[in-house]
Amino acid sequence: MIDYEILKLIWWGLLGVLLLGFAIMDGHDMGVGALLPFVGKTDEERRVMINTVGPHWDGNQVWFITAGGALFAAWPLVYATAFSGFYWAMLAVLWALFFRPVGFDYRSKLPNPAWRGAWDWGIFIGSAVPALVFGVAVGNVLQGVPFHFDDTMRAYYTGSFWALFNPFALVAGVVSLAMLVAHGANFLVLRTVGTVQKRARAASMIATGAMMAAFAVAGLMVGELPGYVITSAIDHGAVLSPLDKTVVMQKGALLANYAAQPALWLFPLLGFAGGVLSLLFVALRRGGLAFIATSIAELGIIFTAGASLFPFVMPSSSDPRSSLTLWDCVSSHRTLGIMFWVALVMTPVIVAYTSWAYRVMRGKVTVEHIQANSRSAY
Repeated sequence: MIDYEILKLIWWGLLGVLLLGFAIMDGHDMGVGALLPFVGKTDEERRVMINTVGPHWDGNQVWFITAGGALFAAWPLVYATAFSGFYWAMLAVLWALFFRPVGFDYRSKLPNPAWRGAWDWGIFIGSAVPALVFGVAVGNVLQGVPFHFDDTMRAYYTGSFWALFNPFALVAGVVSLAMLVAHGANFLVLRTVGTVQKRARAASMIATGAMMAAFAVAGLMVGELPGYVITSAIDHGAVLSPLDKTVVMQKGALLANYAAQPALWLFPLLGFAGGVLSLLFVALRRGGLAFIATSIAELGIIFTAGASLFPFVMPSSSDPRSSLTLWDCVSSHRTLGIMFWVALVMTPVIVAYTSWAYRVMRGKVTVEHIQANSRSAY
């Protein structure tokens, strides 16, 4: 059996990989959905956009479901506390996501323009709202969430729904939304031609610029935010309670890991480098390379947040001692060990199947293709 401390670290990294997989795979179809009413000006152009992601969007949800399942199984305290504290925000995401499957499946059932227009905006809401709220949630986690545990480890959330939408969290939300929109636009550059591709290129440049600007602003704001520091000695390889430690809040602590390990600066650099490369490749009409570039940017941005928080997973602003870290919020040694071997087998299977599906459905989607396959296309 792998050492308990090592398994804790492995699962911290694996959850980051699953979130990155979600951002890359499900993120691009969310980006396409968010662009649907703006890049597609006619019904046929919008059908072209939908058909670029139509065969894959539901399969991409595997990454979202797997990340949620891993969070529940590996970090049950984080799952319970986050879904209790962010209850209304999570419901807003869930309600918005309802529009995606229904919109994709029902939009073309009737030729009525009003019917199709309504579903187009439904797909937009189902794509843009979750992308924004996910970033807002991360922004709040970086600042600390107002919750605490009592002596029986029952969690109490003392914040409010509207307090979630504070300035820093909104900037983080803009980073998330712009990042996924840029990624989706680059996928359209790869998969479309003509007018749709031209508008997608313009949208990519705007969204990429917004992503880098918001990421820079967020970085400047992080230096002024209070972070969290564990001041007591803890046994990383033991079964711990979140209350078995002492935590203090310190200004600038979110940058402490970068001072201790300068190599971590690679992550924010990748965030900006991916954005710059995306702008370059979009200008050169190299859609595939632009898609890889925004994938790199997503890796840099997501792992920047993780590196800033480490070893915290969900810090508490109302009672720092109740903060959840990767050392004290995890499942048992045996559970993490079994899940590790399952993930080791199943993750390559998911990657292989997804790669095969995209290979089979590769190629450009055109207006002529939609006209020739009006009954089978979305």
